Amino acid sequence: MSELPSASKVVVIGGGIVGCSTAYHLARMGVEVVLLERKKLTSGTTFHAAGLVGQLRTSANVTQLLGYSVDLYKRLEAETGQATGWKMNGGMRLACNQERWTEVKRQATTAHSFGLEMHLLTPKEAQELWPLMAIDDLVGAAFLPTDGQANPSDITLSLAKGARMAGAQIFEETKVRSVDIRDGVVKGVILEDGGRIDCEKVVVCAGMWTRPFCAAHGVNVPLVPVEHQYIVTERIEGVTPNLPTLRDPDRLTYWKEEVGGLVMGGYEPNPKLWRDGTLPPGFHFTLLDNDFDHFTPLMEQALGRVPAMETAGIKQMINGPESFTPDGMFILGEAPEQRNFFVGAGFNAFGIASGGGAGMCLAEWVAKGEAPFDLWPADIRRFGRPHFDLDWIRKRTYEAYGKHYTMAWPGEEHHSGRPCRKSPLYEILKADGSVFGEKLGWERPNWFADLAAGEEPRDIYTYQRPNWHAAVGREHRACREGVVIFDQTSFAKFALKGPDAEAALSWICANDVARPVGSLTYTQMLNDRGGIEADVTVVRRARDEYYIVTGTGFATHDFDWISRNIPAGANAQLFDITSAHSVLSLMGPCSREVLQAVTRADLSNAAFPFGTAQVIGIAGCPVLALRVTYVGELGWELHFPVEYATAVYAALREAGAPFGIRNAGYRAIETLRLEKGYRAWAADIGPDHTPDEAGLGWAVKLKKDIPFKGREAVFAQRAQGVKKLMATFTTAPEVILYGRETIYRDGQRVGWLSSGGFGFTVNRSIGMGYVRNPEGVTADWVLSGRYELEVATERVPAEVTLAPLYDPKMERIRA
Repeated sequence: MSELPSASKVVVIGGGIVGCSTAYHLARMGVEVVLLERKKLTSGTTFHAAGLVGQLRTSANVTQLLGYSVDLYKRLEAETGQATGWKMNGGMRLACNQERWTEVKRQATTAHSFGLEMHLLTPKEAQELWPLMAIDDLVGAAFLPTDGQANPSDITLSLAKGARMAGAQIFEETKVRSVDIRDGVVKGVILEDGGRIDCEKVVVCAGMWTRPFCAAHGVNVPLVPVEHQYIVTERIEGVTPNLPTLRDPDRLTYWKEEVGGLVMGGYEPNPKLWRDGTLPPGFHFTLLDNDFDHFTPLMEQALGRVPAMETAGIKQMINGPESFTPDGMFILGEAPEQRNFFVGAGFNAFGIASGGGAGMCLAEWVAKGEAPFDLWPADIRRFGRPHFDLDWIRKRTYEAYGKHYTMAWPGEEHHSGRPCRKSPLYEILKADGSVFGEKLGWERPNWFADLAAGEEPRDIYTYQRPNWHAAVGREHRACREGVVIFDQTSFAKFALKGPDAEAALSWICANDVARPVGSLTYTQMLNDRGGIEADVTVVRRARDEYYIVTGTGFATHDFDWISRNIPAGANAQLFDITSAHSVLSLMGPCSREVLQAVTRADLSNAAFPFGTAQVIGIAGCPVLALRVTYVGELGWELHFPVEYATAVYAALREAGAPFGIRNAGYRAIETLRLEKGYRAWAADIGPDHTPDEAGLGWAVKLKKDIPFKGREAVFAQRAQGVKKLMATFTTAPEVILYGRETIYRDGQRVGWLSSGGFGFTVNRSIGMGYVRNPEGVTADWVLSGRYELEVATERVPAEVTLAPLYDPKMERIRA
């Protein structure tokens, strides 16, 4: 073993598949990198992974990441000379009831949207590919021919060899005690024996050790070790080397071939969380005691699918801890708490499938300062305040593991760890029939049941029209025709203060925020490629103060983005003031009359025009009223200290009674915004989409000589033209759209829907998505095509528009 260096540009901590993959990709990019493993490579959790490699996920970019893994694994053995055990034998997924079959058909459409080959099979066709399988209960199956399997240890050692070949240094039996951070700057790593390696950046890929290690440095990584069991059989007659991997979610089990036998495991609904968050010293190449009683229900399900298991010998039963997260997705990225401190962890038992792509993405992030593409579903900044509490994390992770193979219902909410964060109006809204959803710990009204009519206030999930459809329609029409209140207290809210606040925000925002006090600006914040990193509302409250409002789920991400991009030396400080303020949105054509009844302020167009903000008095409360809308109607967002919430709400309800005022929830907001064509960050817009591509070029201050981050990229794209353009599609009301349905133009696949839903005013199903063309896209080109949408593998005709379906001239908003 070579001598430890005294310094390296980057230090990777952890020698599992993700750490080795990250080192491999960094080295191949020419970045000086050292990998340190406390024991032996693969000795944590990698060595006992099952090794199935599937690609399809609900996110196009996560699917792309997994597809990269497959492409890498195909060539890795030839490149390094080290065996990987990779074989592309395909992957099959079964459906045993009609709802699961609908889910599988929608997954097949998602695969087509993302460019994956996926075939639907009859039970008999499935059995021909997997002859040992009983098919008496099958409705059908899906087959992905490019899925496969690998030997976890071999593929990791191959990545390590490739890393060394490219110049990386890898040291085993070298435990890192801590990261040396001084004045917020990573200076190096301190080893257990007292040695150190100076470095500029650190990447922690330490599996289940990641959470406690990072916590010691003020970085939060919400994951929990969960016991995961599987068995390996002796040889079974009829098991061939090319047998596809098999997932049988209705029986909660998975299978793969191994040396003529089968590996069988699953995801039980009552998982066993391992330990209490602490890890035993010296734990490596270690398995847990088998729990036959706990595994028996899965075994019974497996015997019904593969009867040959009854007489098969069991070569080995494996029980090893796997890192799971509260939402079932892995964790990547630069920690919001600490610059140059990166994390790759929490791989939820699909670390082998993710390893190649996750390492590539982390390496790009480390080397270039940003991910190669939008990775929001896996971004460490998707977490927030509830994720600091280990007890809350354990409850939610327990639920997430138990749902690993259950139906992924549209609109499904988690139930664990609730309620956590509540608006002051929670009990009042609950008494009025609110059915709450949860985001970042906040309880938010999704819809309101009519209790007087006997409507049950609970979600009943389905792939058909759900039980809340009619209730959402009531709320939608009330907003269009009368007046409603949305409790949006969960909005993330920041204050930017200081003498340089204007200069700092002018640099960060694409739109012009250097406007008079009382101005309200809708703006994006762009990266250097012109991609949309945040989508916010900005109110100028004073010469040296701005109030910034963004979505509930983006609190950590957007705070991090803004704070990191305040120019060096600028005297401007950012504060998260979310919990200090309630928000009630009063929306609808009667909103002015209701609001005027509770305040002395002049609410006329002349005195209070659209796109401005004023402090008005309501029920003894100073209310910051924003004349803005996300539903396409006249209205105001009312922001005020939380202690006034019940008084302000009561005043509005009393004044609104003659107008039939009602509460409305977030599912109505979704139907209303789709009709208006308003974009949603993380669905319709994000780091991979520019304002011009998203139809938001009007919100960019190119006509003013004000520099801002991303300006050059927007200028360049405007000169060259775009290759994708956001459009809105409508189809027959009986067609159910959820997003990810494939868009066809003149018979050619050109994209997929980023959002889908129903418009109660236009009485059409609505989808939004980008129309793509490598040769370039113009408005005329988009509008000249004949369109179809693939929905659950069937094509349906669709109409396209680039204008809002509802009130395209904004006459109602400005009324």
